Amino acid sequence: MEVSFSKEIEALRLGSGDTFHGEGILAITKGLLQSGVAYVGGYQGAPVSHLLDVMVQAKAYMDELGVHVEACSNEASAAAMLGASIHYPLRGAVTWKSIVGTNVAADALSNLSSPGVKGGVLIVVGEDYGEGASVIQERTHAYALKSSMCLLDPRPDLGVMVNMVEHGFRLSETSNMPCMMELRIRTCHVRGSFECKDNLPPPVSTRALIEEPAGFDYMRLAHPPVTFRHEKLKGEERLPAARRYIAEHKLNELMPGRHADLGIVVQGGLYNALIRSLQQFGLADAFGATDIPLLVLNVTYPLVPEEVADFCAGKRAVLVVEEGQPEYIEQEIATLLRRRDIQTALHGCDMLPPAGELGVEALAGGLALFVQRHLPNHAQDSAQGWLSGNRDRRAAVAAKLETPLPNRPPSFCIGCPERPVFSALKLAQQDSGPVHIAADIGCHAFGTFEPFSMGHSILGYGMSLASRAGVSPMMQRRVLSIMGDGGFWHNGLLTGVQSALFNGDDAVLMIFKNGYTSATGTQDIISTPDDEVKAHAVDKQQSLVDKNQTIESTLKGLGVQWMRTVHTYDVDKMRKTLNEAFTSSFNGLKVIIAEGECQLERQRRIKPWIASLLRKGERVVRVKYGVDEDVCNGDHACIRLSGCPTLTIKDNPDPLKVDPVAVVIDGCVGCGLCGANAHAATLCPSFYRAEVVQNPKWHERLLHSLQGAIVRALQPA
Repeated sequence: MEVSFSKEIEALRLGSGDTFHGEGILAITKGLLQSGVAYVGGYQGAPVSHLLDVMVQAKAYMDELGVHVEACSNEASAAAMLGASIHYPLRGAVTWKSIVGTNVAADALSNLSSPGVKGGVLIVVGEDYGEGASVIQERTHAYALKSSMCLLDPRPDLGVMVNMVEHGFRLSETSNMPCMMELRIRTCHVRGSFECKDNLPPPVSTRALIEEPAGFDYMRLAHPPVTFRHEKLKGEERLPAARRYIAEHKLNELMPGRHADLGIVVQGGLYNALIRSLQQFGLADAFGATDIPLLVLNVTYPLVPEEVADFCAGKRAVLVVEEGQPEYIEQEIATLLRRRDIQTALHGCDMLPPAGELGVEALAGGLALFVQRHLPNHAQDSAQGWLSGNRDRRAAVAAKLETPLPNRPPSFCIGCPERPVFSALKLAQQDSGPVHIAADIGCHAFGTFEPFSMGHSILGYGMSLASRAGVSPMMQRRVLSIMGDGGFWHNGLLTGVQSALFNGDDAVLMIFKNGYTSATGTQDIISTPDDEVKAHAVDKQQSLVDKNQTIESTLKGLGVQWMRTVHTYDVDKMRKTLNEAFTSSFNGLKVIIAEGECQLERQRRIKPWIASLLRKGERVVRVKYGVDEDVCNGDHACIRLSGCPTLTIKDNPDPLKVDPVAVVIDGCVGCGLCGANAHAATLCPSFYRAEVVQNPKWHERLLHSLQGAIVRALQPA
């Protein structure tokens, strides 16, 4: 991994008397070390990637502390690591992106929660929920409910977050329940400070080994008949113990207000947005002092019935601020109030949006209804003016536009090695006819957007080959499945390749081999080329190749007989290879490995190298592509076939022509796709390739001067 976290690693070394300044997710990482965590694992994904990335790069410091860190192949293998805490007093933490990662880890989590844990367990999940999310709209809360795991949702304040990490381990040990901590994007990236403590080397660690294994205890297995006893323990011992700890240590925060006959119960992670929304109504100040009492749930499961009942008793109305649906917290509060015959009016999804992220504006809309009903004399002019002003500004902008703004979907990076494959696939379908394409999670999912618009389904990371199993037997043409090398190692090898080979399926699989799990932050995987290869692969013509051919060797070992490896930028060869796969007489799994290094990692590697050459005054050649505007006919087939952000249009300089011409703008990395497409699709010959030479040799300067003189002499006066 080329991204350096050296500054973040230094922040992990801070101790008592030091003040930490930085992002929330790094504060959580520091909190783990202050809590004496013994082992950490996980699978990267926004918004919690930094936790694992920093710890992996801090291996030397982790070894000093005796902390074992493991980058896992998927979330299931990370969750399975927590089995160490079933028998031994080891504090363990794992992390991944939720809800998709929690789905993958569900089997291990259920089998962990049944026998319970002896050492504290903390599962840090990135709760990527809302309109800006990159995953399906579900919540982690359901898993906490069904498997009886405590669910922490800390208020986005670094001191509170770190404190909840330490309490999370203790809560887990006290109740024998695993604890999950959900962190939204804003929580992970909120910046602040807290007073540090010294990091605690775990009492049992890689530097203080366990001498003898634990004795056999059938009660520690998630296996009938003891699972029936486990289920009773959850209700009779574990949940009551968790509730006692939560109440005794005041993990949930009670904030008083002058309108004591009203109240708001809020998930901890939504506290900042709620306070900002209350400010619009003049019901809170910038420092968090509120006029309406708040019960901030830093632990959203289990709720403490007495705590909630005491807060609601005697109040005219209470608003539950809960993000998403179903409204688990609201339903539970309604049940416990009814059982105690507390008649406080309860509001929630009747006033707040039942789906989507509860940002400040969405919360203000719900608060307006709550205040209007229960504080009718409170002035709302400021808040209503702010809300209507937002609506008016949107309407004014829309009115100024003659036509709606075009959609701007995300796209591949400039020079991405995966874009040429979709260009080749477009061309191949002109030859073989349209094909059903099973897409997958990863950078290549951008192929579902224009100008490619390819992909009929996305059903999970590495699941594309498995997802076509019900389609391909019913389809006249062969079906294409697409996955990345990250998805291949995460899930695709077993759920897809093994299943297709076992069943003798006539399938076509495209594996993008760019060397990293790029979509999650370009982390290394087992097929990432070693440092020696990276050090030498600096010239643009030299591919970053996995010398061990790890993916190819694995597929051959499983019995794949039809396999082709093609460099992604060779569009014409890729087109022919796809056509061969679609029309081959071979009946079985056909695998095309599209090899081309992630452009982000390539640029991170070669830019410092080029800068060092320039500082030394050495000769450097940079390739630049362009379009001859006198030749361009304004057809723009090149743009429709490429989709590169640096290939766009400009006004035609010829006054007799009205169609705009194509142009390559600054930012081009010289990947050569535009030229390859022009050749493969037989487009107009308007593209040219130029070499920009910096620090040229003396004979190059002389030749350039002579060429310039000849050109000037040939030009008309």
